[in-house]
Amino acid sequence: MPRQSPGADTATDTGADGGAGGRGQARRAARRRKPAERPETLRRLVPQALVVAFLAGGTSAFVAADKAVRLTVDGVPKTMHTFADDVRELLDDEGLDVGAHDVVAPGPNAAVDSGDEIVVSHGRPLTLTLDGRRERVWTTARTVEEALRGLGVRAEGAHLSVPRSAAIPRTGLVLDVRTERAVTFMADGRERTIRTNAATVHEALGEAGIVLRGQDTTSVPPTGFPRDGQTITVMRISDTREVREEPIVFSVEKTRDAALFAGTEVVVRQGAPGVRRVVYALRTVNGVRQKPRRISEEVVREPVTEQVRVGTRQLPSSVRGADGLDWAALAHCESGGRPGAVDPSGNYGGLYQFDTGTWRALGGTGRPQDAPAEEQTYRAKKLYVQRGASPWPHCGRRLYR
Repeated sequence: MPRQSPGADTATDTGADGGAGGRGQARRAARRRKPAERPETLRRLVPQALVVAFLAGGTSAFVAADKAVRLTVDGVPKTMHTFADDVRELLDDEGLDVGAHDVVAPGPNAAVDSGDEIVVSHGRPLTLTLDGRRERVWTTARTVEEALRGLGVRAEGAHLSVPRSAAIPRTGLVLDVRTERAVTFMADGRERTIRTNAATVHEALGEAGIVLRGQDTTSVPPTGFPRDGQTITVMRISDTREVREEPIVFSVEKTRDAALFAGTEVVVRQGAPGVRRVVYALRTVNGVRQKPRRISEEVVREPVTEQVRVGTRQLPSSVRGADGLDWAALAHCESGGRPGAVDPSGNYGGLYQFDTGTWRALGGTGRPQDAPAEEQTYRAKKLYVQRGASPWPHCGRRLYR
């Protein structure tokens, strides 16, 4: 038989097997291709597997970093998710500014874990006038009642300028508080103690049923603030006026006169006091009269100045014929040695009991009892030279001892 060529075999197989031969050939071709295709397939699958593994690991890390926390700001809570590591970062992420008077719990440096609760309370300025004393304080309370409780202010029975339930805005609030106080009044002989939140003493008086009339007042200013435990006295005041006439002392004008002996004074014009009319305000407080207060005056009569002549002439040292006598003994007998002595009748005066006519006849002026003792002795000596001891019938013999 002649040898068949490869091409003849192929054709024979295809023809002999028909469809079956075609399918086998396809499988053989596939087997021949498979070793060559496997490296390419692996090159495609490895990167895909790496991507899937990376995504799986990243998802686990993402889930671990996400934290569910509860954030409460000024009493308003919300649940949120965050990646912040600490409270400060969380607040920054939320755009919350924390000032010096704000309170954050836990503190800004505290770490944030899932399930934590962070509370932020903003500070609010409160201008508080408590029982008359004004000050500015900061509080994180959101209502007046919370603020008063936090400040330790007793609100029971107190007067508040705004309701207790009023909210305190972040911009601040002005609050006037007058607590209830015990005040005692002493009035009209009675003691009365009341409990009040009055703003003034006058207002508290009204609550106690005490009325001020006219000039009445209190021991503390009526506009003052009544303090707890304070005792206040009510002063009943009555005012009257009194007119008095008072003397005006006259002045004395003295003129030197060489015709008169030294020590002698002669009144040329008698002085006379003037008169002034004075109006006084008289005040009585709780029945006790106070010191009068002068409110006006006028002169009714001017005073008259007294004019006096004053002697400057020196007295003689002696009188011939009379110097050696005991004039002291005579004076002691007549007047007890008193230059200004006057007898009961008023007609005789001085050491030697001169009458006015004899005194002037001897050169004296005025009254003998007003003259100096030396002048009286001098004129007594002159009288002795003229008449001896006869002017002193009872005491004259004393001159000779």
